[in-house]
Amino acid sequence: MEQNDAVELSKSETDVAGEGCAEGGISPELTLEEQLVAKEKESRENWDRFLRERADLENYRKRVGREKEELLNYGNKSLLEEILPIIDNLERALTHASQESQGAVVEGIRLTHTMLISALKKFNVTPIEAVGVPFDSAYHQAMAQVPTDEHEPNTVVEEYQKGYLLKERLLRPSMVTVATSKK
Repeated sequence: MEQNDAVELSKSETDVAGEGCAEGGISPELTLEEQLVAKEKESRENWDRFLRERADLENYRKRVGREKEELLNYGNKSLLEEILPIIDNLERALTHASQESQGAVVEGIRLTHTMLISALKKFNVTPIEAVGVPFDSAYHQAMAQVPTDEHEPNTVVEEYQKGYLLKERLLRPSMVTVATSKK
């Protein structure tokens, strides 16, 4: 009877296996094909996700590289902005100092001014030429307008404070007076 039990057991196992395959009228081969299609779809989705993540990583690397380069090129901007008023005061002192009365002081200020200007040039800081050129709002800040026939309209006639460029980027605009036509 033990043999019969074993036969009955294996018969019931095959019935259970057959029910799973025959359920809903799906053959075992079709189920494998569906599984294959599902896995291929999942594989394509994973590949697409991988490519997107790779592109995101590459974009991140490029952005970090640009930010690093920007920091190296313009990271000292705040320091340079602090130095510019010192240069302005030295230039004012040179303009108002009398050469006869304080020759040594004037010469010391002139040397200090020259050293500061050359140090700024090493860091690619250059003054903006303003007087006599057409007004450009990207580089000049108009403080006043003067009606005159001596200069073309919209020409800078006086500079109150020099402007500076850091490489090709504006560090500080020139404060200027602009000519207008007489009415």
